[in-house]
Amino acid sequence: MIQLKSLVTEAMISEALRYHIDKKISIHENVFRYGSESYCKLMLEAKRLLAEGKLDADIFDREVLSTDIGEFGTFKGQQVPLDLPLVENIEEAEYQGKDVQLNKPKRGGSKKYYVYVKNPKTGNVKKISFGDTTGLSAKIRNPEARKSFAARHQCDKKKDRTKAGYWACNLPRYSKSLGMGPNMNTFW
Repeated sequence: MIQLKSLVTEAMISEALRYHIDKKISIHENVFRYGSESYCKLMLEAKRLLAEGKLDADIFDREVLSTDIGEFGTFKGQQVPLDLPLVENIEEAEYQGKDVQLNKPKRGGSKKYYVYVKNPKTGNVKKISFGDTTGLSAKIRNPEARKSFAARHQCDKKKDRTKAGYWACNLPRYSKSLGMGPNMNTFW
């Protein structure tokens, strides 16, 4: 959760940031549509105030604000948001005679989570089960546990959406829909 320090006056902050502070809404639970201009402006404002020592934030907000989120760079001649993972459109497909949503992890199945994906090589829909079944919990709010998991599983090398490792590494991005708190803009 974010809080203003006493050296900040009302005129120094936007109405959007004031709303987050008054309602005790964490910056990583930004009320604006993910990736919108207002979303990015709020992130930039909070980053600036934090860097100037005028804003106090909890560990989760500090982690989000320590990235390039809210900033833009140039890629192939176009302005693109930095540290803002792209959220792909969820498609529907048929798997074993029933309609399913693609690329949206859910709880349950033979493991803790499962997801349906379309294999780009064959065009077939595949069900991928992933997650621990021994009762361990995913510690996505613990920065040390996330860092250890990412290193142990080599998450920076997981690019194949048809493999369980990819989905395990990207679990924090889907934490809200899985009932694990707000989505995080990071893999483990």
